[in-house]
Amino acid sequence: MSRRTGKPSYLLPAADARRRRVPRLAATIAAVGLAAALGGGAVGYTDGTESAIADIRKAEAHRDSQQIVELTTTARRLREQIQPILTAIQADPSTSRPASADQARQWQQTMVRAAEPFADPPSGTTATNVARTALRGAVGQASLAVDAYLLAVTVPPAQRAPLAKLAARQAAQAAAAWSVAATQLDQVNVDSGQGHQHVYLEGDSHDGAQEGSGG
Repeated sequence: MSRRTGKPSYLLPAADARRRRVPRLAATIAAVGLAAALGGGAVGYTDGTESAIADIRKAEAHRDSQQIVELTTTARRLREQIQPILTAIQADPSTSRPASADQARQWQQTMVRAAEPFADPPSGTTATNVARTALRGAVGQASLAVDAYLLAVTVPPAQRAPLAKLAARQAAQAAAAWSVAATQLDQVNVDSGQGHQHVYLEGDSHDGAQEGSGG
C-alpha cells in the first residue's frame, strides 16, 4: 500500500528535510516582519497622539495666560473706579458729608461700564473662569450698593438712615466679594507663571508676597 502522507522530517533524507523547512522558515520570517511592521505603526500612532495632545495643552496654556493678563489689567482698572465708591458709601455720615443724588447717579453709570467686560466673557480654564466670575459678582454687589445708596438719598429724610445703613452693608459685602476674587486672581497668576499680582482693595490684607514673585 502506498503511503498517502509524507514521511516525518526526521525520516527524510537531509536534502528533502531542508527543502521542506525552507517554506516554513520563510513563512515564519514573513509573519515576524508583519508583526514588527504593525507594532512600529502602533508606536508611531501613539507618539503622534501624544505629540498632538502636548500641542493642544501648550496652546491652551498660552491662551489661558493671555486671558489672565487681560483679566488682571481689567481688575486693576475697575478697582480704581470702584474703591472710592465703596469707601464713600461706607463713610460715617456723622464725620463726612454724604454724597448727593447726582453723585450717586454718576456712580450708577460707572457701575454700568464696570460690568461691560463681563457681558460676553471668553471660555478659559476652570480656575480662570472662577476668578472672572468672582470679579463679576463683586461688581454686581457694588452696583446694588450704589442703587441702595441712591434710594437712601432720595427718600424723605426720616427714612434715610436705615436705607443708608443697608447700602453700607451691601458695600461691605461687595468689598468682601472683591477680596475673594482678588485672592483667586492672584493664585491663577502664580500658577500661570506671572507671579503674585495683588489687585486687592485699599486696606485689604493679602499674603504679603512681593509683587511679581512666585511665578
